[in-house]
Amino acid sequence: MTAFVLVPGMFTGTHVWEETVAHLTAAGAGAYPVPLTGLDGPPGGAAAGTDLETHIADVLAVIDAVGPENGATGDGGQEDGGRIVLVGHDYGIHPALGAAGRRAERIDRIVYLDSAMPRDGVPALAAVPDGALRERLAARAGGGGADPEGELPAPARDEWERWGSTAGLADAALDRLTALAAPQPLGTLLQPLRLTGAVTGMPTTGVLCTGNGASIEMVRMLAGMGDPALRALVDPRVTFFELATGHWPMLSCPDRLADVLLRAAAGEGHRLEPAGPAEPPAHLRPFLLDLPVVTAERTGNVDLYLPDADGPRPAVVFVHGGPVPADARPGPRDWPALTGYAGFAAVNGAVGAVVAHRLHDLADYERAAADVAGAVERIRADPRVDADRVALWFLSGGGLITADWLDAPPPWLRCLAATYPVLAPLPNWGMSGTRFHPVRAVTKAGGLPVVLTRVGLEMPEIAAGVEEFLAAARDCGARVEVVDVPHGHHGFETRDPTDESRDAVRRAMSAVLEHLRP
Repeated sequence: MTAFVLVPGMFTGTHVWEETVAHLTAAGAGAYPVPLTGLDGPPGGAAAGTDLETHIADVLAVIDAVGPENGATGDGGQEDGGRIVLVGHDYGIHPALGAAGRRAERIDRIVYLDSAMPRDGVPALAAVPDGALRERLAARAGGGGADPEGELPAPARDEWERWGSTAGLADAALDRLTALAAPQPLGTLLQPLRLTGAVTGMPTTGVLCTGNGASIEMVRMLAGMGDPALRALVDPRVTFFELATGHWPMLSCPDRLADVLLRAAAGEGHRLEPAGPAEPPAHLRPFLLDLPVVTAERTGNVDLYLPDADGPRPAVVFVHGGPVPADARPGPRDWPALTGYAGFAAVNGAVGAVVAHRLHDLADYERAAADVAGAVERIRADPRVDADRVALWFLSGGGLITADWLDAPPPWLRCLAATYPVLAPLPNWGMSGTRFHPVRAVTKAGGLPVVLTRVGLEMPEIAAGVEEFLAAARDCGARVEVVDVPHGHHGFETRDPTDESRDAVRRAMSAVLEHLRP
């Protein structure tokens, strides 16, 4: 038998686990939802000073109450109890990890249920998906001025999407979620989490809800970019599952969630394969075209690849994706896809420009967009560039920045290109209310030509945004030319060196350059 200790997320109490508990117990497991102080019972039930340590103590109390039979409740201490799978949903992973470090000998596995990966010394506020709200609460906490007795109001029925996708939730479930929601004590979000070394080596499982924007493929891609915090994910003790639902699987598919938890407890799940010692990650493999060497001229955050031609030339400005860790080496401007595209533009008579920007976190889109806008003006001011013939080409997560240029295209912008772009914020990014929403912005693009390279093996959560963008473009009559790569992956220029991929790169470049003709 296995005992599952289930820690709820923000605004929610033990009620969210009721159906999951029923499925787990029917399978012979023990299941123990944790009543977090202030989140169970009547509104306003949090005592003054309720913080993360309070909730860690709540989790410890349940762990200590689990008896030696992995399902029988007893009064024995931790030395008498059974082994436990500790499940943290959303915010709940923070008190779960805090408790795990103090009862390491009792914990068999930690399950991250559609949650972030907390870091030592970082408060749960960092995982709040709404960037504007994060900033307001962080300012309130600055200088020790946080009010530990304050509360964050629970969402109204139409506000849950700010906190995660409600995909799969029946109306009745959403009604009940709203009716039983409780304000979140601010101290639980503002107090830093302190992790012990005992947590580091514990077996873990990530349960990713694809309807909320998470997937194994995305984790694999991010882990390959060199973020030190993600390198541990290729450990064989780390497994993954996907659930095709929104952020509250315990309400939308409790039977499937229970099955995944049981399989996780048995050590099942997908494991990420580490790259071989001589094998570079996918984004650092060679560009798929064999091109003459064009040396970049680097000034600030701009690299210029200049053609062998006289007079001002049109420019194609390439904007990388992200978020990419600030300490990633090499940085995106030196990735083969970017240098390859820029060199290919130069070989074809245009100035290829690569812009480095500071998109290191989802909260960085404002400054990344400002970096790009400033760089574009410096590129246009270069005497070797024809300032009235410029194309902007965005890749991957940089696609959200296209919204600024679609919304009000300047007359010198002859074409906008996007390759496997993110064109709608993913649900768990908390950006749906920001200006970075190309699906909405394309309605104002007017006659601006758009060249969109679409890969057939795209991550579903990104592909959905691309199709939404294309539907909006058709509705408003925007000029969009699609270059399809049916068998291509995200990052196909270095992952899929096939004739189909090479043809797609050539067609996309040809289309962009055609719009730059005098």
